[in-house]
Amino acid sequence: MSYLFYGWWDARFLGLILFSTLVDYTIGQQLGLENDIKKRKIYLWISIVSNLGLLGFFKYYNFFLENFISAFSFFGADFSTQSLSIILPVGISFYTFQTLSYTIDVYKKKLQPTNDFIAFAAFVSFFPQLVAGPIERATHLLPQFKIKRAFEYEKAVDGLRQILWGLFKKVVIADNCAEFANLIFNNSNDYSGSTLLLGALFFTFQIYGDFSGYSDIAIGTARLFGFDLKQNFAFPYFSRDPAEFWRRWHISLSTWFRDYVYIPLGGSRGGTWMRVRNTFIIFLVSGFWHGANWTFIAWGALNALYFLPLLLTKNNRNNLEIVANDSALPSLKEVFQILLTFNLTMLAWIFFRAENMSHAWQYVQDLFSKSLFSIPEMLNEEAVKMTLILLIGFLIIEWLGRRGQYAIERLGQNRFRIFNYIFYSVLIFLIGMYAQTEEVPFIYFQF
Repeated sequence: MSYLFYGWWDARFLGLILFSTLVDYTIGQQLGLENDIKKRKIYLWISIVSNLGLLGFFKYYNFFLENFISAFSFFGADFSTQSLSIILPVGISFYTFQTLSYTIDVYKKKLQPTNDFIAFAAFVSFFPQLVAGPIERATHLLPQFKIKRAFEYEKAVDGLRQILWGLFKKVVIADNCAEFANLIFNNSNDYSGSTLLLGALFFTFQIYGDFSGYSDIAIGTARLFGFDLKQNFAFPYFSRDPAEFWRRWHISLSTWFRDYVYIPLGGSRGGTWMRVRNTFIIFLVSGFWHGANWTFIAWGALNALYFLPLLLTKNNRNNLEIVANDSALPSLKEVFQILLTFNLTMLAWIFFRAENMSHAWQYVQDLFSKSLFSIPEMLNEEAVKMTLILLIGFLIIEWLGRRGQYAIERLGQNRFRIFNYIFYSVLIFLIGMYAQTEEVPFIYFQF
């Protein structure tokens, strides 16, 4: 059924999933039989090269080709080459990392290789999180395909609740913000600094509502089937420093890079130079993972610069608990820290959203012009005001539910059921009211 789900988009690319599945299943079997360290490394590298080779071809071939030509043109050499019209398979960045986690964990003997090909194929292609995560580890998800599950009413209701909240994030918050963010970014030369700030703000909430909304829908859908997927977002915009932000944003990818790239490189164990080097590698690779564009690399580099002072002063693990965990409101210091972290994050998102580097630099220059202190040009005054009101309400709900796995998780514990039904009805009404007549794809489908 997961193959049918994916093939409905384009059946031709089912071959890629099947290829990755066969390669890593076979490599896992061989690693389970082989004890010679040299041969084990050869098997591991076959898996890494096969998976990253496919990912590199489909995602980065034209990027490297164009930059190769540009580099040699700078020195006067003239190459006549033709780029390929390559379709990027949906979700390839996600399921590639998922299969790699299996091979690496088997190689490290953290996991016994499975003999159940159907279970392994289902793990690779599990439809709720196939196209945009969360990126699950084999150690967590694969064993769940081997146990008998019975329908549990409470879990199903909880799953539906999380799906509803994810739909609200996507349809009401993300798609609503996208309308204004796209208009401002696509015509940024026409607007004042204050309006550009508004555009950056709208995109900041668009990408959060869009991606975390998808994660909520995926996790909730999996729960309906009795599967447990890991939390992918933990209220990142309430973070008090960039290090905390990255512990709460796209958790499955951040921890993947930490465990399979950062720690093998030496992590924070070496001297200052090694820590700086590893930090930049992890953020630059993370940026490049998002797409074949220098804007993503610049976004990663900027986040590395944010993170570096915390790492060098050994303050990168100061805020492990959610803000104001034991109180209703944050302290003034925490408010300042949250606002500073949010604004730094919003500045970085400009590079993520821009079409290219020149667009990003021009956007930032125009943003920090004298017109930053002018009154924003209202594109559609009533609609903008309503969107800002929705964002305020959204932040209040997120703040009240920040201790849960998702914002409205604890509604299930509310004894006043009539309140729950009214709240759910309001969410459903808003989803219907703001639903777009045209399809608005999830941002992370392109990655």
